[in-house]
Amino acid sequence: MFEALVEPLQYSFMQRSLIVAILVGFLCAVVGSYLMVQRLALLGDAIGHSVLPGLAIAFILGMNIFVGAFIAGVLSTMVITWIRTRSPIKEDAAMGIVFSAFFALGITLITIVQKDNKIDLNHFLFGNILGVTVSDMRDIAVIAAVVLAIVFLLYKELLFYTFDPLGAQAAGLPVNRLNFGLMVIIALTIVASLKAVGVILVLSLLITPGATAYLLVKRLHEVMILGAIIGVISSISGMYLSYFYNLPSGPAIVLVVSGLFVLSLLFSPAHGVLTNMQKKS
Repeated sequence: MFEALVEPLQYSFMQRSLIVAILVGFLCAVVGSYLMVQRLALLGDAIGHSVLPGLAIAFILGMNIFVGAFIAGVLSTMVITWIRTRSPIKEDAAMGIVFSAFFALGITLITIVQKDNKIDLNHFLFGNILGVTVSDMRDIAVIAAVVLAIVFLLYKELLFYTFDPLGAQAAGLPVNRLNFGLMVIIALTIVASLKAVGVILVLSLLITPGATAYLLVKRLHEVMILGAIIGVISSISGMYLSYFYNLPSGPAIVLVVSGLFVLSLLFSPAHGVLTNMQKKS
């Protein structure tokens, strides 16, 4: 058993991949807790799909792709806010309009880039954690440190705003800045997760660990802590499954975290479907 655990670690690409998986699993669970509590899962999906054109444009211009993705993600949230505040269109409809338009633009640009350069950029859609480089790992670690520092410093303010936006505004908190700050850290988290699971699967890592924890504990900080543990365990387990069974790494991670959610949904002491059936009987 010990040899099986140690075997993948003899390869440098697996060492890098596991470090990135742990960082991403932890980061997504912490930030995703706010999304789940505010019922803004669709926003995470919208930002995730909206980073694609930024990736393609950054590649064309020879920029850091993380910078391009971040700019596109933030721009998409600004467009969503602008549509919501300047028209009768509701927020969920605005999200659907923006993320589908940005995603279509991104796919178009990636197709053009691939025709001219004969390279494969599809790993941004589905993730390619086994291909992370030392510079990728450094960028992801920096992003994770910045996001977690912001969450730690603004925890009380974000907590108040998350559960009672009107009360936070009445108390004098800068709710617009807090909302924009939350959008920024969500965009940064998605950018950090691109290499691991890609834009299509990133929503699962953002939402599912927190949702699993939410079925087991009540307070936000408990959801964050337990969700982070679940995210890290899922990421490591997915990587080992990928290594030993020759599975795609991103989907393997998502399948593990989804399996843990199903177990929690069925057997949670307070909310489990099967647990409640036994109590009734």
